[in-house]
Amino acid sequence: MRLHPGQVPEHFAEALDALTHAWRVHAVRLVADERGFLTLSALGWDPLITPVAPYRLKERLLRAVVGLLEDGRAWTIDLRRAPHWLIVGATRSGKSTLIAALVKELAPQRVALFGIDLKGGMELSLFEDRLSALAATRAEAAHLLAELVAETEARMQLCRSVGARSVWDLPPKLRKMPVVVIVDEVAELYLVATREDKAEVGEISTNLLRLAQLGAALGVHLVVAGQRVGSDLGPGVTALRAQLAGRVCHRVNDAGTAEMVLGDLDKDALAAAQQITAAEQGVAITVGADGRWTRARSVHVTPEQARRAARKYARLAPSWPGLHTAGEPNEGVYS
Repeated sequence: MRLHPGQVPEHFAEALDALTHAWRVHAVRLVADERGFLTLSALGWDPLITPVAPYRLKERLLRAVVGLLEDGRAWTIDLRRAPHWLIVGATRSGKSTLIAALVKELAPQRVALFGIDLKGGMELSLFEDRLSALAATRAEAAHLLAELVAETEARMQLCRSVGARSVWDLPPKLRKMPVVVIVDEVAELYLVATREDKAEVGEISTNLLRLAQLGAALGVHLVVAGQRVGSDLGPGVTALRAQLAGRVCHRVNDAGTAEMVLGDLDKDALAAAQQITAAEQGVAITVGADGRWTRARSVHVTPEQARRAARKYARLAPSWPGLHTAGEPNEGVYS
């Protein structure tokens, strides 16, 4: 229901209370989403407690419906609106389920998916059939990121040659397939034990940051996830965080990680994230391209469902030289 200020009852708080009791609704919300108007909505159930499959939206490239927001609307991760995302969560917080829901939604789309998982590929191997490459060691990650930076720079040169400001402005015959790079356990990329490690970490950090800075206009997107993301990992992590406009924070084990994800955006969002309990698996605080935060819960995707989706759409994975490649060659996807 939308109300003009002239229609607001004199005793509005009492009216809302009466409405809640009369309809036995879960929540009544009043939002000033447009100047001069108020939107009044009522929910008869709690979307964060009752797990139901989210309703379908019109299919759109790089948009994934991953769950429900606390107001009952679909929770979407839209890489066209927020090109890069940072997702954190402790063990059994729902982080892996959210990534599974995201990949399951992206699998049937004409996008190239890449994975970096330094836990030996244990998490992202579920989707390996749909991935064009999976880096399971830091050396492989360094090599893959260098290749992706080269691809991004080639796209930039192409855009310059035809006077386009982004890949989306290119003629259809020249337009490049979008790339989505999923990084799990990002902290592993930044750990330093030897002098050789320091050089490799520096290269990885530089290339991740370069992808984040250039990728938005060139169809290269990052989804960076981990249990812990703190400033103690070095300035490269803080610089990368600034480029990741989309944020998701599940329950975390340390205040520093929650601060890294939400502290630069909204103190209320940070406080809400720190109140998520172990019993609320899948519940998270999310911030999208508009800068507003809300509570949300991802739809549950089992490992078998994720694996089945990856196999079903394996043919859509374009070939990529080197590393662990999957899918059949798909000529012309980058030209």
